Amino acid sequence: MTVLIVSGTGTEIGKTVVTAAVAAAAVAAGRSVAVLKPAQTGVGPHEPGDAAEVVRLAGSAVTAMELARYPEPLAPDTAARRAGLPTLAPAQIAEAARRLSEDHDLVLVEGAGGLLVRFDEAGNTLADAARLLDAPTLIVAQAGLGTLNSTTLTAEGLRARGLTPLGVVVGSWPRSADLAARCNLADLPKSSEVPLLGAVPEGSGALPPERFRAAAPSWLDPSLSGTWSAETFLTTWSPPAYAPAGA
Repeated sequence: MTVLIVSGTGTEIGKTVVTAAVAAAAVAAGRSVAVLKPAQTGVGPHEPGDAAEVVRLAGSAVTAMELARYPEPLAPDTAARRAGLPTLAPAQIAEAARRLSEDHDLVLVEGAGGLLVRFDEAGNTLADAARLLDAPTLIVAQAGLGTLNSTTLTAEGLRARGLTPLGVVVGSWPRSADLAARCNLADLPKSSEVPLLGAVPEGSGALPPERFRAAAPSWLDPSLSGTWSAETFLTTWSPPAYAPAGA
């Protein structure tokens, strides 16, 4: 795996922190890593964006690249039009990822919002860039109610386009998980038909970077250079199976 697409089931679900965790775990495993943020929205010209946040958390060994920046926190296509700036084409994203892959073992391409958010007026999305790269996609999902539907739709959207959903990582696992979140751990792989590959604890992005880097592998499956075990996590967090009264 040289290029990995990181897409969320929506916005504000921990996608950047998950990207940083994957980067940190890969660096700890001795791999060279780059993060590509094709379209950064809602950030001013001199403010740090998501790619810079990944480097802050995962370490300066990570190479960061951003292709376009739009000031308003909107879908890239809408934000570009409102700012009078050029939009991004999938070919530009794919070419940048390929260039980075020449010098790095792993390139993480972090999308904006969900998988099918429009990048241009033609309706192209992150999925179109993934197709050009023939790259698998890691789905970042929320923990609680609603996540089964949105995660399954994202996985189905990938398969319908001939793309590979690599797995699901819960972007912000709550300190006090409610019943819905705990049930979703077992139900997410069944519903989406992709494996659960990790769970990043709520508030991890606020940890000191050194602690974040030390802990990151414990949040991720070995396929993502981590030490996390879905079986152990399920045993710890999932509620007992429902048994009818008198059974």
